[in-house]
Amino acid sequence: MGATLSFRVEDMTCGHCAGTIKGAIEGSIPGAKVEADPVRKLVSVTGTDDRAQVAGLIAEAGYTPEAA
Repeated sequence: MGATLSFRVEDMTCGHCAGTIKGAIEGSIPGAKVEADPVRKLVSVTGTDDRAQVAGLIAEAGYTPEAA
């Protein structure tokens, strides 16, 4: 669980978007640490190795995750 999962999220355009994504992941994966940078369009997650779950949570929040 020490790996960092990274996703490009081109439709994350502002701080509100970043907060929505961060909340969706941290609310569903206890112990996950999320960094969401709307300027770089990058979401980084530590505390889980489940890339599919994180991608699904980003999608459920209304955004489009791509492998980074």
